[in-house]
Order: sequence, then structure tokens, then C-alpha cells
Amino acid sequence: MADLLLGQTIGFAGNPMLEGPGAARHSARGGVLVDAGRIVAVGEADDLRAAHPRARVTDYGQALISAGFVDAHAHYPQTAIIASWGKRLIDWLNSYTFPEEISFADPAHAAEIAARYFDLVLANGTTTVCSYCTIHPGSVTAFFSEAERRGLRAFAGKTCMDRNAPEALRDTPQSAHDDSKRLLETWHGRGRLSYVITPRFSPTSTPDQLAALGALWAGHPDCLMQTHLSEQTDEIAWVKSLYPDARDYLDTYESFGLLGPGAVFGHAIHLEPREEARLREVDASLVHCPTSNTFIGSGLFATGRLAAAGHRIGLATDTGGGSSFSMLRTMAAAYEVAQLGGRALHPSELWWLATLGSARALRADDRIGNLAPGLEADIIVVDLASTPAIAQRAARADTLWEALFPTIMMGDDRAIRDVWVGGRRQAG
Repeated sequence: MADLLLGQTIGFAGNPMLEGPGAARHSARGGVLVDAGRIVAVGEADDLRAAHPRARVTDYGQALISAGFVDAHAHYPQTAIIASWGKRLIDWLNSYTFPEEISFADPAHAAEIAARYFDLVLANGTTTVCSYCTIHPGSVTAFFSEAERRGLRAFAGKTCMDRNAPEALRDTPQSAHDDSKRLLETWHGRGRLSYVITPRFSPTSTPDQLAALGALWAGHPDCLMQTHLSEQTDEIAWVKSLYPDARDYLDTYESFGLLGPGAVFGHAIHLEPREEARLREVDASLVHCPTSNTFIGSGLFATGRLAAAGHRIGLATDTGGGSSFSMLRTMAAAYEVAQLGGRALHPSELWWLATLGSARALRADDRIGNLAPGLEADIIVVDLASTPAIAQRAARADTLWEALFPTIMMGDDRAIRDVWVGGRRQAG
């Protein structure tokens, strides 16, 4: 039996970062018809009721029905170390990240954290994640097994490192290639799962390893490739010392076949003009990680300027360097960061970045990220009056955007009234 969800609805017919708020499509009394895991129709509530009298109706009143959030860059193995105090990137990796990731040699630990991670993100309305795992193949198996059990669309890959990391977290150029290939062949395209080729970043891979992963990507161009780029100034200086012949940081990837459509670069804060031009030319994706960038003191991503230049941009929590599992909190941080750069992002732009923009960054906007017929039915229902502080502000609103913005700025998991994954309502 088809399900008909009624309430306010929001979707997108275009990109509001380029076209303005008019690219959004809002109905104050709309509906979404779901059947066999997909969205069948989106329209006015009365019209859908009349056209589908046998559908099972769930009426959410004034709550907002939206596509689920898409987190385009995360580290699920860092779940337990989120909000660890006070380090710059390299110190943070050595003090917190690497010791925690060593424990993922234990498949039971990996499975426990994967289950906890998905509980946390689903409670916050995130229905798709693109995650780094650890060097251990079992960490990938744990992540994908849990995502598959829940019916989620998910992206992930084995993190590859063969230098500048503890010995227990180092692989080799050959093992990185071979392990990634085996995992790719097992998981990529299985149900709603996608494998992502994943060198952590240039400092932790030798040229031989980057070349091996570039060769793997060349053989499997339907996969994404994810890594980090220009997160901190001292990181960039380190890259220059390790790759003295490279033109810039991006060149350490480009020269080994790790730049092209389907490349997803986290952070990308301190880009050189040549890097910006090449990233735009090849239509690679840049992922903004605002809570992480401020928490670790990395810098301010130029969201408005890069969007205006035509870059493909997504939004992400970057947990656990990021300080929240919530894409609402991430949108709030993105707004604050953009304000420091002189650009007030409109609520429609923030919501687009957290849904369709991130889906587009993962080249999955033909499947997720919007309320549109034919897309997979990953849907959230957002209470726009979830706390007294939010409710009293929203009550003064004259427009959707005035009503939605308090939830973006002050909302948390209490705002997520319901979550549907693949057309199935989630328990709890």
C-alpha cells in the first residue's frame, strides 16, 4: 500500500545559490506519495488525497516534510572521540584519531561503533553519509553491513595510509590497492551502497600509494574518490616539504590520477588560484565542513564566492573533527562562517546545501536529496516549533524562511519528528 505524507513540503527545482530562493518549491499544505521505496508524486494535499484515496495517510500538520539530510564528509570511526579538546589538525590526529582508529582492528568494536553512529545520525535526520573508514577492511565491512541492514544509501571506503602514521595504521601501496579493490568488488553497487576510493591525504601516502590508487580509480571510474585538501596552512607547508616538485597541494593528487569528475575534496579552504581553476574545470566536488573548520581552527571556507564561480559544493559534519552529528548545527555554522566572509546565506541556500547540494557533490542527485517523483524515498519531517525558544520565534514568522531559520540556527535532534528511509518509517 502506498503512503501519503501530508504537511508543509519543501523541494528544489534549481540551485538557490545561483538562482535565489525562487529555486525552492514550498507548499503550505502539501503531500508526498511514497510507494515501493520511491517518491511517486509531490503536490497539494487535497489533490493527492483525491487522486489516491486508498493510500495510507500520515498527517504531520504544520511540520515540514523534506528530503533527508546528506552528510558528504564524515569519519564514523571517530564517533567516540568527538569533542576532544584543543588541538590543531596534526596534533589532533596523533593525540586522538590514530589511537582510536587502531582499535578498529577488532571487528566487534567496528560493528559497535557503526551501529552507534547510524543511531546518532538518523536521530538527527541524516539519511545518507559519505564516510572514511580505517585502514582495516573490517571497518568497511562493519559500516556497509550496518547501512545495508537499515536500508540506507551510504558511501564509504577503506582509508589508505603508508607513512606518517603509527605502524599499526599503515598499509602499503600494494595492499591499499588490493584491499580497496576487493572491498569495491564486494560492496560497490550492492543495494544502496557505493564504494569510495579513499587516500586519507597526501602527507600519509607515498607517491607510490597515490599512483596505485589512481590506477584503481582509472579502472573503476564509476566510483567516487575522496580525500582532504588544503585544510590548514601548516598542513599545506607539510605537503610542500613532502612533495617539493608539486605545483601546489592539488597537484599531489592530480599528478597521480586522483583528480577528475567524481573527486570529492573535504575542506578546500586555502586554495591557490590554479587549484580553484582546475577544480572547477574538471567539475570536482568541494565539501564545506564548518564545525570542524572552526573547532580545529582551520579557516573560513568561501561558500558564496566558490558557489558563484560554479563549483560543485556539499556540506558535512566531518565528525569527529566536527563537533556535532547534526546537519542543522552544521547549517548554523555554515551561516556564521559565511557571515564572517561578508555573505549572509539564505535559509533556502543552507537547506539546499544540506540536501540536494550534498547529493550533487556525491553525484547522487538523481537518486536522493530532493522531493521529486522517481527519487528514493529518504524523507524527514521537521518540527518547526520543537523547543519553546524556537516556537516563540517561529510564531512571529510571515514566511516559510522566517519560520525555518530559527530551527536551522537553534534546532537539534528534537526537531526531527520522523524519518523515512527507502519509503519505510523508522522506529523510535
